[in-house]
Amino acid sequence: MATLAEIRAKLQEQENRGPGGSSNTGGDNAIFPFWNIPENSTSVLRFLPDGDSSNTYFWRERQMIRLGFAGVKGDPNSRAVTVNVPCNEMWGPTGSCPVLAEVRPWFKDPALEDMGRKYWKKRSYVFQGFVAESSLQEDTTPENPIRRFIINPSIFNIIKGALMDSDFVELPTDIEQGTDFRLTKTTKGQYADYSTSSWARRERSLDSNERSAIDTHGLFTLNDYLPKQPNEEELGVIGKMFEASVDGQMYDPELWGNYYRPAGVQIDTSNSAPKGGGTVTNVAPTPAPTPAPTPAPTAPVAETPAPTPAPVTPPAQQEKVAEAVAATAPAEGGAKPSAQDILAAIRNRSN
Repeated sequence: MATLAEIRAKLQEQENRGPGGSSNTGGDNAIFPFWNIPENSTSVLRFLPDGDSSNTYFWRERQMIRLGFAGVKGDPNSRAVTVNVPCNEMWGPTGSCPVLAEVRPWFKDPALEDMGRKYWKKRSYVFQGFVAESSLQEDTTPENPIRRFIINPSIFNIIKGALMDSDFVELPTDIEQGTDFRLTKTTKGQYADYSTSSWARRERSLDSNERSAIDTHGLFTLNDYLPKQPNEEELGVIGKMFEASVDGQMYDPELWGNYYRPAGVQIDTSNSAPKGGGTVTNVAPTPAPTPAPTPAPTAPVAETPAPTPAPVTPPAQQEKVAEAVAATAPAEGGAKPSAQDILAAIRNRSN
């Protein structure tokens, strides 16, 4: 892993670039559900380096988009479901995600901003390390004490901000002179608040049990717990799912079940085509490509999207985009555009 100076330099470079530059979390209980710790309590975490030595940081960023559906087609008892799909801008250039390519121009129109935020990518960060002190009573804990943490942006900003502080001399992941992170949960209004979390004031050497766990189990390669980059076919499916979500349609497991599906929906693919087949056979709470079930107010991957991301559409397409957005804009004093209006504009532009 890089030195602290190299991490600072890369973080500073990203900040200078500004916004717009540029799943798999496992089904086991290796993920520590810190969002379930009691209010007004603290758990102490000790982050470890990525098993991938080429990673400058000791975390990996994940970007996901939430597509909401009215229910599951073919299941009369289904409720509204959400499907998490990867944003291709996690790997590719800005504009390579079919959802954000449509959503970016919406921020130019006040009538579409709320809809734009709904479909904007959500960031979270995958870390690993020890739970040195836990305020959470877990029913079971994994044999391997090295846990993974899905950190939300508010906590991540505390972690990152301290790394830029000159008072930090050693990497917090250093075995001999590292630093624990004190994750504190309070409440602010109706929501969980982690703003009082902080790095410990003293360095701490890993104890013999922690060192033995690293020797025995090794370190996770964090990139293994990111979603797979979509190929062209899968990007097309994401685009179709996005249109259906905007239109308020049901999730169709026969069309999309072999690509992306909501938590709890299992698809029987034994007699189906390689792609696009299958039916809903069970709606049981099975692990999803997101962290453990989380109460909405404290979801660890929630993020308020950038309010006005700058469109970076090539000049040749900007006029078309503007026309599509303009087509959905309400007349002066009129009502906000409906989902059907937005869809019509998307499809007209596609045609």
